[in-house]
Amino acid sequence: ISQSGETADTLAALKHAKKAGYIATLAVCNVAESSIVREARLVLMTRAGPEIGVASTKAFTTQLVALQLLILELARLNGLDETSYANYVAELNHLPELLTEALNLDEEFEALSRAFTNKNDALFLGRGSHYPIAMEGALKLKEISYIHAEAYAAGELKHGPLALVDAEMPVFAVAPNNTLLEKLISNIEEVSARGGELYVIADTKVISNFQQRHGHIIGLDTGGKLTAPVVMTIPLQLLAYHVAVQRGTDVDQPRNLAKSVTVE
Repeated sequence: ISQSGETADTLAALKHAKKAGYIATLAVCNVAESSIVREARLVLMTRAGPEIGVASTKAFTTQLVALQLLILELARLNGLDETSYANYVAELNHLPELLTEALNLDEEFEALSRAFTNKNDALFLGRGSHYPIAMEGALKLKEISYIHAEAYAAGELKHGPLALVDAEMPVFAVAPNNTLLEKLISNIEEVSARGGELYVIADTKVISNFQQRHGHIIGLDTGGKLTAPVVMTIPLQLLAYHVAVQRGTDVDQPRNLAKSVTVE
């Protein structure tokens, strides 16, 4: 999986897989003429279009969708009934509307970003399939605003990061509408009890589960379980963008970073 198709260690792993005799190799990539696309036997193009900024945004979300489409097709080949398949595809087809709604939160996140201007650290929490989304939020914030940000699986909170929480530590939690919600709220209570400044991005269907003590609650419609991780990504990317603008950093060309890492 590569945006540019030129990442050195990914390309080396692909070549190693071919030598090891795997059944097939598949590239999920955004650049049709890239080395990884030429090297792989099978190709799934993300078709995100050119991405100029060093920090990936649409490349990441289109990779999520491409992988979901791949998994759906594999599920159908392994017995997923046609009705379920059609429902999942319809859910993904609803993504443009959901993403437009998420982008409409731009002004709200611009206002929130002012509270981060002088912060040195931030913590992002998620559970299950939304832990990687928390990781994306932390990565974007550190890449373009130069704030040290760390993502953690919320269930692992007591294994380290809870020791860092105080009134100066902003903590972001991603709260989708799924079976892990109550456990996530329990983790949020732990942060609240220690004075951490909480920001919760929650699906509108579950927003009533949160109280004033849970901090700043931002609601949005995330659709179903396939679309939710993609939709939840957008507010975190908006936050990173506005914090970077507030701090006066170069959003498109962050210091010391490169769009394609072509050396190992």
